[in-house]
Amino acid sequence: MEYTKRLAEFCSAASMDGLPARVVHKAKQCVLDFAASIYGSLELDAVNRTAAYIKSLGNTPGATVLGFGFKTDIQNAAFLNGTLAEAIEAQDGLRFGGNHAGVAVIPAALAVAERAGKGGSELIEAVVVGYEVANRISASMHPHHTLSGFLPTGTSGTFGAAAAAAKLLGHDNELMLNALGNAGYLAPLSMAEQLMEGRTVKIVQGGQAASSGIMAAGLAGAGITGMPCVLEGSAYHGGFTQITTARTSGKPDLERITAGLGEAFSIMDVYFKPYPACRHTHGTAQAVLELVHENRIAPREVMDVNVYTYGIAQIAVGKGVERNCSIVSAQFSIPYVAAVCLIDKEFGPRQLTERRLADPVVMELAGKVKVHQDEVLNAMYPDKTASRVEIILEGGRKLSRQIDIPSGDPRDPMGDETLSLKVRKFAANRDNKNVDRVIDMILNLEKVQDIGELARIM
Repeated sequence: MEYTKRLAEFCSAASMDGLPARVVHKAKQCVLDFAASIYGSLELDAVNRTAAYIKSLGNTPGATVLGFGFKTDIQNAAFLNGTLAEAIEAQDGLRFGGNHAGVAVIPAALAVAERAGKGGSELIEAVVVGYEVANRISASMHPHHTLSGFLPTGTSGTFGAAAAAAKLLGHDNELMLNALGNAGYLAPLSMAEQLMEGRTVKIVQGGQAASSGIMAAGLAGAGITGMPCVLEGSAYHGGFTQITTARTSGKPDLERITAGLGEAFSIMDVYFKPYPACRHTHGTAQAVLELVHENRIAPREVMDVNVYTYGIAQIAVGKGVERNCSIVSAQFSIPYVAAVCLIDKEFGPRQLTERRLADPVVMELAGKVKVHQDEVLNAMYPDKTASRVEIILEGGRKLSRQIDIPSGDPRDPMGDETLSLKVRKFAANRDNKNVDRVIDMILNLEKVQDIGELARIM
């Protein structure tokens, strides 16, 4: 089976006229959610330092760095916009692939569309094919790719970004196939251990994938060829899905790359995040916030907090934090998330500032949070990402709440109104009228004639 070739053929043939209305609407929601993450990341020190560095390079203006308002070349614009979308950790994702396609696909598509003067309908086409490519590749390797040490947002995301860029550049089947082949050569290593160590370089994984994807598509247009079987490999067994799952005994399920292609769209399985932290923490955050709002819990009353969850969550986000830890460590820590939700009774970008990470009161309460693997909840995974929180108060009073399916899952979706509220919340002190214009333009994206108009007001 020529999996890569079939994927390329789908991408080059896909058109707005042939996309189901529900898929078009979901693509617009993904762009809207992307805007929320852009706004939410603007106050983060690591993001501002990265933006200052790129700006200092003085590249030829080609596309807009969203939120900051300056222009740079399209690859660096995509790099920064992908970093902005990733840094706050409120990006959309695919549970079945462990990846976040939007932070790679949308920045690449926006940069190329702005540079080429494309409109909203063409952007929607690019977003849909980009998500399809990134999601299907990551799903074919899940979880063996991550267990082999890679983050699929950076690796699979490069293929999605390449497909989106190639679509906007008008590449035919042959050039689309070369774009995917080139992406397999240019994809970043995207080390999972950097995340597990709490290193802030993790925030650039979407941006690096977006930038590499644009390069892959651009080189294809310039006549540079890549493996036509880059995903499945040749007789040499060097395909992308083979070499990036080799550390485990599991094998990629290549049928997931093409199963139902053009009929079942993976973008419909994408979830949205109400909170800026790893999805594995969301059951905990939702449970704590529901309990504190119902019971008016004072932090000083809390003696202990026990969180029961599934095995992968305990491994990935069960660790504690130290004062002045990195934003990445906090976003991937159930103890931090539970503590800050208990104290602040909300969880948004303000809970991830350096000042908040240095607060001894938050850290003291985080030290009272213990994370346990629960066999019943573990058996529910991956169908449900369930967590149960038990808060022990002074006098022995116990409050408990279990969340089986966190908010934002397609089975408990965030609609247009909720996503719009997320954008406004994450935009904080920015001009409200301007933010409303951004929301309106995205929800009516097919009517936008020039993507540059959207980029200029974000």
